[in-house]
Amino acid sequence: MAAEDDVPLDDKAKRMRDLLSSFYSADPSVSSDASSKSSSLDAINTTSFDADQYMNLLVQKSNLEGLLKRHVEMAAEIKNLDTDLQMLVYENYNKFISATDTIKRMKSNIVGMETNMDQLLEKIMSVQSRSDGVNTSLFEKREHVEKLHRTRNLLRKVQFIYDLPARLDKCIKSKAYADAVKFYTGAMPIFKAYGDSSFQDCKRASEEAMATVIKNLQGKLFSDSESIQARAEAVMLLKQLDFPVESLKAKLLEKLELSLMDLNLKAEETDKSSVDPNENSKEGSLSELLSLASHEASVREFVEAVRAYRVIFPDSEKQLISLSQDLVIKHFETIELYLQKRISSTDLITILKTIWTDVTLMDEVLKEAALPEFSLEAAQVAVKKYVAGKFYYLRQDISDDLLRRNENNESYSLQIALEAGKKSVLQGSMDVLMDFRQLLEDNLGLLVKLRDFIVDWVQEGFQDFFRTLDDHFDLLSGKKNLVNKEQSMMEVTQSDKGLMGLVLVLSQISVFIEQSAIPRITEEIAASFSGGGVRGYEYGPAFVPGEICRRFRSAGEKFLHLYIKMSTQRISVILRKRFTTPNWVKHKEPREVHMFVDLLLQELEAVGSEVKQILPQGLQRKHRRSESNGSTTSSRSNPLRDDKMGRSTTNRARSQLLETHLAKLFKQKVEIFTKVEYTQESVITTIIKLSLKSLQEFVRLQTFNRSGFQQIQLDIQFLRAPLKESAEDEAAIDFLLDEVIVAAAERCLDPIPLEPPILDKLIQAKLVKTKD
Repeated sequence: MAAEDDVPLDDKAKRMRDLLSSFYSADPSVSSDASSKSSSLDAINTTSFDADQYMNLLVQKSNLEGLLKRHVEMAAEIKNLDTDLQMLVYENYNKFISATDTIKRMKSNIVGMETNMDQLLEKIMSVQSRSDGVNTSLFEKREHVEKLHRTRNLLRKVQFIYDLPARLDKCIKSKAYADAVKFYTGAMPIFKAYGDSSFQDCKRASEEAMATVIKNLQGKLFSDSESIQARAEAVMLLKQLDFPVESLKAKLLEKLELSLMDLNLKAEETDKSSVDPNENSKEGSLSELLSLASHEASVREFVEAVRAYRVIFPDSEKQLISLSQDLVIKHFETIELYLQKRISSTDLITILKTIWTDVTLMDEVLKEAALPEFSLEAAQVAVKKYVAGKFYYLRQDISDDLLRRNENNESYSLQIALEAGKKSVLQGSMDVLMDFRQLLEDNLGLLVKLRDFIVDWVQEGFQDFFRTLDDHFDLLSGKKNLVNKEQSMMEVTQSDKGLMGLVLVLSQISVFIEQSAIPRITEEIAASFSGGGVRGYEYGPAFVPGEICRRFRSAGEKFLHLYIKMSTQRISVILRKRFTTPNWVKHKEPREVHMFVDLLLQELEAVGSEVKQILPQGLQRKHRRSESNGSTTSSRSNPLRDDKMGRSTTNRARSQLLETHLAKLFKQKVEIFTKVEYTQESVITTIIKLSLKSLQEFVRLQTFNRSGFQQIQLDIQFLRAPLKESAEDEAAIDFLLDEVIVAAAERCLDPIPLEPPILDKLIQAKLVKTKD
């Protein structure tokens, strides 16, 4: 210890570090690397450390406080190293003590083991010698017993051979042909060896009996009353008797095909009866027909026949695969028949479960046919057609509800048709979604594999459904026919009166689809039919609500304008007859308001009645024209009456033209045609405006005498009050009525208006007559 204390402290610390590093580092290279790393970090740990140089540098670079700090750090390091070394010594000491104790115990346990082993070996040798003595003493007796046993077995076989003809006769009587074949094949080795000498009679009698067995098996094979399994068993027995059964293979396959045809024929008869349109709808009949135990029993019999056939003829795999796939094809042809009528998802699931059960049974014995994959492809086609059929029937229901009319009332209730159409669209869509949801929620293997496809088909189906519904609305409205027939655009017959109401209903149905139906359907699809993705991202999303909303927003406006156009055309028919019938140049002096005014007002009243059933009321705003815009009496009637009476025909014409242009300058502020809104007032006002423009055009095509012009003035003045009462834009109505009078004055040979008293008298007379 004294010598060790004489070693400088730095060398001692370095030595301790090396010891610790070598103990805890299994890899010497790691220790050397760590040492080199620490040496690079602190030069005091290297072998080339110069203490004097280090102290000189430390004294030069550090002050007194730094030297004291370094002294404290080095003292702490030395203390830590001493502690580590002490712990290392203690741990190794404990390990050495434990190892010493273990060695002592092993030494004490081994003592005496050799003696025990010698004793055991002596006992084993003693047992072996006694066993050899027993075997030697019993050898002769054992040989004798084995000889007697062989003799006994030989006697049994001889007895079996002598009893074989009787056994075969009993098997023939009880039709236990399998036992007969088993007995005979068991005796065949003896007959081959001794059949021509010792057992000649037994062999001949057995062969005669087996000839009868073979004959009976052949009869059983070709009997139509026997099952496929029984016939297959007969072939197996004949094969065991080395009978040439290859010639029977084609016949057995033909029998199997016939049994399959019988099974398919039953299914076809069931399908024809179930889709008969003359029969009443029977809820649950489909499920009952498909869940018959006879169907499952027939399929199981077919499966067992396939199983037996594979055992008998191992090379018949292709024929059996073809037969099994034909059966699946026939099943899905059955679905095609069912899909020709409306069936619920419950019925479809019932059919698919029946098919899947059959496929599962056949797949157990015929894996090579890959029937699950084969049926999955067919089910994909069937379910897709079912989804498409649901949308077809939904569109048909909507069309039927819109076209349903009350035959006992000419003016059928448009409100009822509108509500029925809304219910068909929204409730029908919800019912369809609920029906599709049952397909997703069912755990049938086929449907589980088709879930992503079903989600895509439903989304795509709704997108295509609303597109085709928009086109169907065009067809119902007669828009395409009107576009193709110019004459129909000019003349609207009486039968088109109901069509006009339908067009107005279609307009509101389109608005309902955009504002209510599409958001509700979108929510339901997002909640229950999200996912999919089989369609492919390159094609974009399957269901795009925004596109449908834009489509039906445009459709609503289109049908509303079409209704306005058709209504205006009906009124144009009345105006055309009014202005093409009389000779306006020879018109007589007006006595009363013409009857065409009543027809015009009746037509407008009918339009108003239809509009009020469908459209809501708007804000009650009346655009009344101020005096600055010019009224009928201030800007047109009074100048015509006061100034034109004393002028010559030439001066009156020139003055009238000048006043017409001046009046138009004041009336340019009146906005005639504004955007049509979905309100009663907006639609009626627009129809009145278009009708008055048509009236103006018809006036411009005629030439009037004074009486004709006065008749036009009288009719227009009578129309002024009821038209302004019906329309919301009184200023525009005033303007258009004034335009009609101006147009008549321009086409008049002598435009002298009626005196106000006469005009008022004739109007009052018409009002009294109308009231009476």
